[in-house]
Amino acid sequence: MLQVLFQGLHRNTAILDQLLTDTTGPAETPVIELRNIHKSYGDLEVIKGVDLTAHKGDVIALIGSSGSGKSTLLRCVNLLETAQQGDIVISGEPVSWSHETANRSPKDADQVRRFRTNLSMVFQQFNLWSHLSVLQNVTEAPVTVLGRDRADAEAFGRALLEKVGIADKADMYPSQLSGGQQQRAAIARALAMEPSAMLFDEPTSALDPETEAEVVTVIRELAAEGRTMLLVTHDMKMAREVANHVIFLHQGVIEEQGTPDQVFKQTKSTRLQQFLSSTQ
Repeated sequence: MLQVLFQGLHRNTAILDQLLTDTTGPAETPVIELRNIHKSYGDLEVIKGVDLTAHKGDVIALIGSSGSGKSTLLRCVNLLETAQQGDIVISGEPVSWSHETANRSPKDADQVRRFRTNLSMVFQQFNLWSHLSVLQNVTEAPVTVLGRDRADAEAFGRALLEKVGIADKADMYPSQLSGGQQQRAAIARALAMEPSAMLFDEPTSALDPETEAEVVTVIRELAAEGRTMLLVTHDMKMAREVANHVIFLHQGVIEEQGTPDQVFKQTKSTRLQQFLSSTQ
């Protein structure tokens, strides 16, 4: 009888120990998940089966030569382009498609709007509304799309402009700003939607070195805050310093990927070695 009692206590203790030491818990749902993405323009296949997973707080840099598919892949994430094959899953919710392959398109317009709201995109050419002031550029979408109170949106907008270092430009118009200031306004506009992830498409390529440094500083600060970001960039220094994962695209496929140290210091692909040499 005692032996049976001790055996039971031993089993219960073992179970308790396992519960106390098992801290893995359920797997966190990725913010962005791409599975076997293909994208073609007529007979030209630009993306040839790409997989990508971004968890909360990940900063993933997409690098590669012009024409490798970086920007196209980013636009597929935001549904500005339609991938003819593969799955796009945002915070556990897959995109609903109608038709297949070349005729495929998003099925649910409300879902598309919701996803684009949660995935704020910052473009290479700023895309600010020229007829609105900087503050109005930042507050318009939160008011009209999210239904925020205008006074609250303006207060939040001013705080964001302070965050990106152009609070004194709030009442000016985009044409009165430098390129770097316009891009920082575009970043503030993206932040105003309080997105689950931010998508940057070559955010510094249109800037001179001085203004480029201003924008890189803002992006670095956002990464330090733990924001989830996909970053298409030609700036290898920024990719090394900001990203926790780097993907090298070549001719529409992932040629190599890993941590910045793995990609930049322990390079395996000959093509990646050639690309990095050309950027130095």
